[in-house]
Amino acid sequence: MLSGQTLLLASTFAGEGILIDLRTYPSRGVTEPEGDKVMQGARDGFVETLIVNTALIRRRIRDPRLTMSHFNLGGASKTDIVVCYLAGVADEKKVMAIEGKLRAIRPKSLTLGTQSLAESLIRTRWYNPFPKIRTTERPDTAAAQVVEGSILIFCDTSPQAMILPTSIFDYLQQTDDYYFPPLTGTYLRVVRTFILLLSLVATPLWYLALEYQTVLPEALRFLIPDEPGALPILLQLYLAEIAIDGLKIASMNTPDMLSNSLSIVGALILGDFAVGVGWLSEDVILYMAFVAIANFAQQNNELGYAIKFMRVMILTLTALLGVWGFALGLVLTCVFAACNRTVGDMHSYLYPLIPWNGKAMRRLLFRTRKRDFDD
Repeated sequence: MLSGQTLLLASTFAGEGILIDLRTYPSRGVTEPEGDKVMQGARDGFVETLIVNTALIRRRIRDPRLTMSHFNLGGASKTDIVVCYLAGVADEKKVMAIEGKLRAIRPKSLTLGTQSLAESLIRTRWYNPFPKIRTTERPDTAAAQVVEGSILIFCDTSPQAMILPTSIFDYLQQTDDYYFPPLTGTYLRVVRTFILLLSLVATPLWYLALEYQTVLPEALRFLIPDEPGALPILLQLYLAEIAIDGLKIASMNTPDMLSNSLSIVGALILGDFAVGVGWLSEDVILYMAFVAIANFAQQNNELGYAIKFMRVMILTLTALLGVWGFALGLVLTCVFAACNRTVGDMHSYLYPLIPWNGKAMRRLLFRTRKRDFDD
């Protein structure tokens, strides 16, 4: 009652009461998420009010098996948490494991919503940049995951739903894949996967080609820049990585009315001016522009920065050890991914590759027909 709920008492309740949630909070309207838009499909998204978010799920899943367990966490914030799953479809052991972890933690507050909750649930390794949780701001995506057996965690004041369990292959899927026919959805997913992998190795591979340009076949001689610039290529690549992040940070803090001006100034600085003074070569700008654009092929910013850190690591090892450094960087990237721990640690981060599950891998890599899921 101290948090605003209504308690109904009656003499026939035998010492018990009914707690009714009639609370209302100032909140924004249900609109399409800015960072998770689709070309066709539903245009609603989660908001910062828990009761609205759970209603958006119940509107899509009108099944008596839909279960929502309530928790209250945070010594100072007293934040409401809801675990949502479909009884009989979700793995009961996984549900019990998640609820057990929620009962065991004692956070001081959850003022940052989902992120605060995730950090309370995971004893994270600071040196592993891969994302520990998968979230969505779309009710249609969240509802589809529940029907397939996933578990959702909602946190009041957060316009996101945490999806469990998760693996790195889940980030290759997007809602648009399922709003298009299977062939188109599969094509989009294959292209997205290819671009993501290419963004990881594009600049290290190019630098490796420059280091061994004497053995390059004639068909690949175009990779050698005509004017390499005043600075070493390796230093140019490092500077371009930092400059791109600087522009991203500046764009986030720039008012909308000045965003176009910032884009023009940034293009001039990274383009004509940088080449003119010899800081960057045209080839470096070309490859880094591809990497920057490829980062938006998937929607998770945390995964984008993980790919960036792995790319810089592979590039550094390639500069130090050549071909062996490039191979070592790829191996270390796989090790980081395999050792990543997520909420609940319910299966490997590389599932269904490790351990192998052919049927699950097929569904992740290829967009199958809806009726295939029901069979």
